[in-house]
Amino acid sequence: MNAKRRTFLKSAGAASTVAVAVAAGLIKPTSVMAAEWNKPAFDAKGMPDALKALGSVGAADSKDILIKAPDIAENGAVVPVEVTSKIAGTSSIVVMVEKNANPLTADFNLMNGAEGYVSTRIKMGQTSNVRVVVKAGAKSYTAVKEVKVTIGGCGG
Repeated sequence: MNAKRRTFLKSAGAASTVAVAVAAGLIKPTSVMAAEWNKPAFDAKGMPDALKALGSVGAADSKDILIKAPDIAENGAVVPVEVTSKIAGTSSIVVMVEKNANPLTADFNLMNGAEGYVSTRIKMGQTSNVRVVVKAGAKSYTAVKEVKVTIGGCGG
């Protein structure tokens, strides 16, 4: 069988399944496509403004937040970061880069007792601290790790 034909048939089958689910009301595209996000926090131009928009001013330092990132990133365009929160009841994990033009890089909401772990790749313009803010209950906790960048990722 022709590989292009097989790919087309698989895609058409998947698309028709989604269309049937939408028509039956099982999937609501508006709720998926228009997920709420914290626009003021992502648009903030400095760390204090971003923390204020997140409601995390005065977050306590915690050793229960583990940040796994390279000490030296050879390319700031793709810096792997893993965050593990050992704090019970973790409901969100936020990754920020202090010296980026917009410090808030990623915001993950964890639901239904999900494990406090995220893995992502971020962009860094220069050597900077990577700050992680974890919300658990009504409290915020933070941890910091410095990552040195040898080639700029944000236009450098």
